[in-house]
Amino acid sequence: MPQTLLTLQTRGAGLYEFTREAAQFVRDSGVQEGLLTLFVRHTSCSLLIQENADPDVRRDLDAFFARLVPPAGDPGMGWIVHRDEGPDDMPAHIKAALTAVSLGVPVGGGRPLLGTWQGLYLFEHRDRPHRREIVAHLSA
Repeated sequence: MPQTLLTLQTRGAGLYEFTREAAQFVRDSGVQEGLLTLFVRHTSCSLLIQENADPDVRRDLDAFFARLVPPAGDPGMGWIVHRDEGPDDMPAHIKAALTAVSLGVPVGGGRPLLGTWQGLYLFEHRDRPHRREIVAHLSA
């Protein structure tokens, strides 16, 4: 079964599309039909399948999650105990718990069978840049 490690460098919080990299892995594998499993190896980011046509979708998702889970320094977040890695760390763990750390995408015709406007995204929940690793595994 083909497997690889996709590495993404983030610039801070936000959504980072990696659809092309995943599709290239599937093409290079030669597998025509199967299941692409994606797993992010971190606890403060997550994976999403989301619209990739209108950048306003990404901006609105960022704004929603910032309102849903503000930084630890926000007055409403005084209950947070874990603060060792900065005010964005525990909120990042909460956001990752609310979203997915793995995705399954069917493969057909040698490509991921995403919808017309769907893309694969790493959702970075930390404020500073990080190097993130996504395991891509293809089962035929």
